[in-house]
Amino acid sequence: MDLTGLKYKIAISLIPGIGHVYAKKLISYTGSPEAVFKESKKNLLLIPDIGKTLPGKIADKAILEKAEKEVEFIRKFKLKAHFYLDPHYPERLRHCSDAPIMLFQKGDTEFNSQKVISIVGTRRATHRGRDLCNTFVSDLSERHPEILIISGLAYGIDIAAHKASLSNGLKTVAVLAHGLSTIYPAAHRDIARKIIKQGSLVTEFLSYELPEKPNFVKRNRIIAGLADATIIVESGKKGGALITADLANSYNRDVFAFPGRVNDTWSKGCNRLILTNRAALIEDVSNFEYIMGWTPQEHKTVQKELFVKLEEEEEKLVSILKEHDNISIDKISLLAGMPVSSVSSTLLSLEFKGMVKSLPGKVYSKNF
Repeated sequence: MDLTGLKYKIAISLIPGIGHVYAKKLISYTGSPEAVFKESKKNLLLIPDIGKTLPGKIADKAILEKAEKEVEFIRKFKLKAHFYLDPHYPERLRHCSDAPIMLFQKGDTEFNSQKVISIVGTRRATHRGRDLCNTFVSDLSERHPEILIISGLAYGIDIAAHKASLSNGLKTVAVLAHGLSTIYPAAHRDIARKIIKQGSLVTEFLSYELPEKPNFVKRNRIIAGLADATIIVESGKKGGALITADLANSYNRDVFAFPGRVNDTWSKGCNRLILTNRAALIEDVSNFEYIMGWTPQEHKTVQKELFVKLEEEEEKLVSILKEHDNISIDKISLLAGMPVSSVSSTLLSLEFKGMVKSLPGKVYSKNF
């Protein structure tokens, strides 16, 4: 990756008090990110609405020093950095007025794929919600194997969408609410590693930025902006999924929601979206295809293996699950005589092979 000029592109977002919209205005008036920092104070003051204090902030040498450190981080960990005017910047996101100046990527994903959707929902997903997500993604993989699925790596529906994508051979992207020097939640690090191999982790935040509460709301606009459509699987009356739905609507993207019973806590948000015409009702892939005008890709259906090859530790856990269904990870660890960390990674492998089903509360059941 050509890192020439990257320091200035990153530095733009480090100017105190500057937002994405005004940063783009500065670049437009001066001609380039580098020109912003090399322009005289006198000329900067001629830019409409710039104010008297901003030119002084731009002249602060600490900004470029921070940006240089970020360039070193990108080089060291072989990341990709996309400036909003670069040709490889996600085209769908570029058309959003509040799109980030920079997007950092770990992994290899073509964001400008023909079909891209976001799947989000409550962190407190029910068994029904996870099943809806798994079935929908599985059906999509058979009819649209080229599709790219976006979500936020959070607990609940987000991680269910990523897992379902991985197990069905689909590309998936996790949009993070922090820098790429960490993973939040830490429990999803193994999933994040698999996503990097079969998709990407992306973020607008610099490497050292932590997962603070306001960041999660900010990242929702990227989840919505990267996709043709956003699908809400489950949501309470309030929550990040509803914010993502409203953002998608503001970008004139399609929004879908799975309905639920009127007294279900985690369906109230979805039902409300449908009732107020902010989301189309969705029951299965055929509903979705009809509204989106998508034609299934013609391809040979690959039959799943009837007999899955298991490693020794996997066979040990499978035998335990045969005898003890709906069992906690702690009890599995005790019965298997294995550390919880080893049990966790082995169960994850079994989940990707379709042998195990993950339930709320770190409980597992057999899926065979």
